[in-house]
Amino acid sequence: MGKQATIFLNFLSLLEICLAASPDLNSSTDEHSILAIKSHIITSYPNNILATNWSQGTSFCTWIGVTCSRRRPRVTALNLFNMSLEGTIAKEIGNLSFLTYLNIRNNTFNGVIPDEIGNLRRLRVLEMSFNQLSGEIPPSFEL
Repeated sequence: MGKQATIFLNFLSLLEICLAASPDLNSSTDEHSILAIKSHIITSYPNNILATNWSQGTSFCTWIGVTCSRRRPRVTALNLFNMSLEGTIAKEIGNLSFLTYLNIRNNTFNGVIPDEIGNLRRLRVLEMSFNQLSGEIPPSFEL
């Protein structure tokens, strides 16, 4: 085999490794973001479900309130409706780039809506009523 063929095969092997690793890096970002969101939440939900269910070692796509794409392990929906949660909305919410549905309605979230929510370009449904949020919707959020 010639030198050019060897270089080409090495390039293809490297490309294959990069493409295979790419979904893991993106899903890793989603998992870290959800865990950061959890760290800003205090729950009085029966059995402290987020503490026991939202944990490393299990796929975040199986966590209560989390829905992932069927094609890849990316968070597409976060439904925390009426879960007796209180705390603030973590800025890491803006890292969930595939998020299309966010429902934190009927909890006790407080503080301001982070500017990073404007990064959610795919977001189509946003339910935040019946919380104790203050301030305005960040200008970075496009309706």
